[in-house]
Amino acid sequence: MTDRRPWRGVSFDAVGKFRRINWLYVLLLCLLAGVGYTALYSAGGGPEPFATRHGVRFALGLVLMLAIAMVDIRFIARLAWPAWLGCAVLLLLVLRMGHVGKGAERWLELGGLQLQPSELMKLALVLALAAWFHRASWERMGNPLFLIPPLLAVLIPVGLILKEPNLGTAAITAILGAAVFFAAGVRWWKFLLVALPIPFLAEFAYAHMHDYQRARIDTFLHPESDPLGAGYNIIQSKIALGSGGLWGKGFLQGTQGHLDFLPEKQTDFIFTMIGEEFGLVGGLVVMGLLCLIILGGMLIAIRCRNQFGRLVALGISCNFFLYVFVNIAMVMGVIPVGGVPLPLVSHGGSAMLTVMVGFGVLMSVHVHRDVVFAMRDAV
Repeated sequence: MTDRRPWRGVSFDAVGKFRRINWLYVLLLCLLAGVGYTALYSAGGGPEPFATRHGVRFALGLVLMLAIAMVDIRFIARLAWPAWLGCAVLLLLVLRMGHVGKGAERWLELGGLQLQPSELMKLALVLALAAWFHRASWERMGNPLFLIPPLLAVLIPVGLILKEPNLGTAAITAILGAAVFFAAGVRWWKFLLVALPIPFLAEFAYAHMHDYQRARIDTFLHPESDPLGAGYNIIQSKIALGSGGLWGKGFLQGTQGHLDFLPEKQTDFIFTMIGEEFGLVGGLVVMGLLCLIILGGMLIAIRCRNQFGRLVALGISCNFFLYVFVNIAMVMGVIPVGGVPLPLVSHGGSAMLTVMVGFGVLMSVHVHRDVVFAMRDAV
């Protein structure tokens, strides 16, 4: 008989859980990581310095993901608010002793690892909001006082991330929180009340931005005004994407990337490398793979029988979608340039860790999709 005690974290039916893992979804993640290895191999001109590290990090992340998939979903629900609190403390530490990069304090140095707490907070926020709304009836959802704690759970990390300052991640965190609110059943007119002041505050916010943030917006609107300065990155990105044509220049044949015209080719602009070497067809194939991963996460949410798992799966899928949308739209010049990597493709340990932990929780939702529980059973 399966041990269903949540305090154990993992039941004794480990073999049964292992069989319930969605191995097709795992295969999709491995294919995407393979795309990343190929692109990083080209970006570095060989397995070093990017591709080998990427492969090792993904392998370790895959083991971590499968381990988290075995953890009882009720135990994860129990950890939701402590995880949120821990990430909030890390965000406070960033403001006091964070590592400065690109004009902002965003990282904590932990041994040889640079940890970006704002990325972990997005996952913790999804868990905390899902735990809160899991116990909500329709009557309680209609009570504005019931929405104050989860609203504060969104606004506090958004405010701390803005202080770093990291406008892009703060905006993504706010959108992610709004998505979970909407999925939980919060009425649309309440979103409208919150959104109404935003256009009137835009000019005030622009006036109080840091110089580099205003430069990103100005460059987005008029990139040709400073082609060798602020507009250089996006201009080179568009040139590289356009030069790839329909089928691309071929693997290791990209001129913009290999002649170092393309900046940050291993991180923020990795999709540009793919577009230059594999063309429009290659870019569409990668985007199709990304869409399958997002839709797979949505399907896991639909098939889950408990509200906590549904909201967690939707939130994690939405977070992955926001990563993908912001990165690809950024390199195409559709939105201002910001430091958002393409998950499982870009080089970076902190982003890989966060994404794989998130997919581990998503897989736990799938494995425990038939578990029905009240929050008192989890806590």
